Amino acid sequence: MKTVAFITLGCKVNQYETNAMTQQFIENDYEVVDHTQKADIYIVNTCTVTNMSDRKSRQMLRRVKELNKEAVVVACGCYAQVAKEELEKIKEINLVLGNNEKKDIVQYVEKYIKSKIPEVQTEDVMHQKDFVEFGDITFTEKTRAVIKIQDGCDRFCSYCIIPYARGRVRSRKPEHILSEIRKIAKEGIQEVVITGIHIASYGKDFKKQYGLIDLLEEMNEIEGIERIRLGSIEPLLITEAFVNRLEKLTKVCHQFHLSLQSGCDETLKRMNRRYTTEQFKDIVALLRNKFEDVILTTDIIVGFPGESEEEFEKTYTFLKEIKFYKMHVFKYSPRKGTKAAVMPNQIDGNKKEERSRKLIELSNQNEKAYNQNYIGKEVEILFEEEKNGIWQGHTKNYILAHYKTEKNIENRIMKLQCIEAEEEYIVVNEK
Repeated sequence: MKTVAFITLGCKVNQYETNAMTQQFIENDYEVVDHTQKADIYIVNTCTVTNMSDRKSRQMLRRVKELNKEAVVVACGCYAQVAKEELEKIKEINLVLGNNEKKDIVQYVEKYIKSKIPEVQTEDVMHQKDFVEFGDITFTEKTRAVIKIQDGCDRFCSYCIIPYARGRVRSRKPEHILSEIRKIAKEGIQEVVITGIHIASYGKDFKKQYGLIDLLEEMNEIEGIERIRLGSIEPLLITEAFVNRLEKLTKVCHQFHLSLQSGCDETLKRMNRRYTTEQFKDIVALLRNKFEDVILTTDIIVGFPGESEEEFEKTYTFLKEIKFYKMHVFKYSPRKGTKAAVMPNQIDGNKKEERSRKLIELSNQNEKAYNQNYIGKEVEILFEEEKNGIWQGHTKNYILAHYKTEKNIENRIMKLQCIEAEEEYIVVNEK
């Protein structure tokens, strides 16, 4: 039996697609092993969101060959899609496959094993009109399943290469999504995470009017699924009409990742983000008024071209006011082929580092303060894994919880009391 190992970089869409590829190999009688072990085939599902992502993708592709010089090494995914010429130069790589080619990866690998002829296949995703189906994917984590509902993005933010790697918006048919979730529920999975490249655009390419909220309403009725968690969403999706329907859905988790990117209107305009800080503030107020336990997280880019000290201070002041539970802070990284890469006034690396550090410090303060508010309160946790005698899981609004017990409580939902709060997690126990 041939062995195959996977390395997944980047977002949850890549994780879903790795699960799909893994399932294909298992169905074709391959054994899946950890990527740190010797394998016959290594598949690196690459990311290209930042220069660091590109570098890490290249490092992983070279590193796996050291484990087995005879192994077949496959580069697939977003970096492979937009930089095939760069990857062709790396002698350790045998196959370069784009995003659409993932669905046929077993055939590509077996073709190479027979011919020993390297191949580069990256279909032009910009002309792709239909969602590429993998079929129903039931290979997933033991307690949580990532469900891909759409691909592509039409927003073209000035810093982002992803529309060129993923193409235009293509929505998955609701009947296929619901079929997959029903099968996952039968496997005992209680939580699904809804993901895509731009899930707020779900349904915009359908002839009939059917959007994300319609899909969520149907998901909410599936027996066996207890939690529905949304991946990163476009802030402008959150309207009063959307939230009025959302609050009736008991299984939807009240944790929303609203991708802000900057708290300065001038910076947002250069980024080609399509909202203002005032609109964003209204969206936050709407969610907090509707959901008492809501947790809001976000992404922030520091050091975007032209971001003056004054603009950064506007962002910092705005973020202090909003008080996100957690902020993922990224130092701006120029992406060849994007508008921002050729903008004037590129920011010095030391300034980016200083601004990043300041926002991470603010994020850590917010997280710890928020966690401390839970001391003495009862929380509901879905337990996922045990590490050194401590079980870890998440509350419905995605606070990490630690619970010391000798019992096996994997995939169990329990109501416990918060007795301590640390910066990154809370400690719970029985009342």
